[in-house]
Amino acid sequence: MAEKRKVIIIGTGPAGLTAALYTARANLEPLVFEGHEPGGQLTLTTEVENFPGFPEGVMGPDLIMNIKKQAERFGTVYQSKTVDSVDFSKRPFSVKVGSEEYLADSIIISTGASARFLGLPHEKELTGKGVSTCATCDGFFYRDKIVHVVGGGDTAMEDANFITKFAKKVYVIHRRDSLRASKPMQERAMNNEKIEFIWNSTVSEILFDDSGVTGIKVENLKTGEIEERQTDGLFYAIGHTPNTKFLSGQIELDDHGFIKTQGKNPDTNIPGVFACGDVQDSYYRQAITAAGSGCQAAIRAERFLDGH
Repeated sequence: MAEKRKVIIIGTGPAGLTAALYTARANLEPLVFEGHEPGGQLTLTTEVENFPGFPEGVMGPDLIMNIKKQAERFGTVYQSKTVDSVDFSKRPFSVKVGSEEYLADSIIISTGASARFLGLPHEKELTGKGVSTCATCDGFFYRDKIVHVVGGGDTAMEDANFITKFAKKVYVIHRRDSLRASKPMQERAMNNEKIEFIWNSTVSEILFDDSGVTGIKVENLKTGEIEERQTDGLFYAIGHTPNTKFLSGQIELDDHGFIKTQGKNPDTNIPGVFACGDVQDSYYRQAITAAGSGCQAAIRAERFLDGH
């Protein structure tokens, strides 16, 4: 017999854990599948300074653990498993985990989006120690320092411009000799005297010591020449991949694979299925906005269940 729940939450992070907290306090006894990245991207960061309520900052993993314990206090049940597939064609909805099946009257999806990396040795372990995928989160830590940004789209230009508020110099490394970014974003970056471009190039190696990133090796893709450059920070701005592969046509996605929601609401095209956090938000991608959307999804799920 498949286990039946009122609410199943797929994925954690600030969105899923906040949804768990709210649904648990509403006596909906949520079951949370933590997935292959329990806690989401905050577990890859060190100090978080822009989450309200922590005037001295808080370590990303500590913040996640605190929200998890808070939701657990009200009856949330966690399973360290990854959902393989879902069936939203009828209610109760079906969730498959290996050979096991779980049923739920409502589903909240909060599987997030994974930042794209270059695939270099040590880049994941250096995240938070000089490697970053979030300029808004980490730019402040690079006051009067030298930073390199990898990318050529709007995000890269926006990140580079933002980091110049703090850093003394920002270098943008791009694989081609022209940018993919929109004209206005290109012009802003090119007119910023703190930004310099390194064309037709890619990062081939990250240099580091016990304190973190100290430099990078940059390869010119036309000449093959490799240059060693000193840097205090390396920011990846090459996009995010939403973790929606397991949905396999069960729900409406946009052209980039993010879940489509209804305007300002977390409702998807399937009544009773809600999405929150970075899996449906390719713009803000902040812990606080993810937590807020988790609250919205939980309240919408509660009201959906009340009406059905």
